[in-house]
Amino acid sequence: MTLDLFAGIPVRDYGAALAWYERLLGSAPSFLPNATEAVWELADHRFVYIEELPERAGYAMHTAFVEDFDARVAEIADRGIEPIEREVYSNGVRKAIYRDPDGNEISFGGGPVEEKDGP
Repeated sequence: MTLDLFAGIPVRDYGAALAWYERLLGSAPSFLPNATEAVWELADHRFVYIEELPERAGYAMHTAFVEDFDARVAEIADRGIEPIEREVYSNGVRKAIYRDPDGNEISFGGGPVEEKDGP
């Protein structure tokens, strides 16, 4: 069964949000459906999109669990965006939380840090 997921993020100012999400995600959108919407494909059939909907902006909460957590967070920092918060759960799972200019929460999660055997 094929499943396409589109996770929407309402924003107030499309232009400002577009620039911020390009920095966060590290690329231009995968496609632009119209003048106030931009879509990024994060993985096969898994998309996140912004849409100018000022009355609904600021309430999105999305987490993408990634294998390359440390590298991802470092790359985002290199593009000038730092997480507003970092969490480590009791099972070692990590989370870096970002907030866009409207207050939408976009997070990346990663597995526990693997312990190295021996010296």
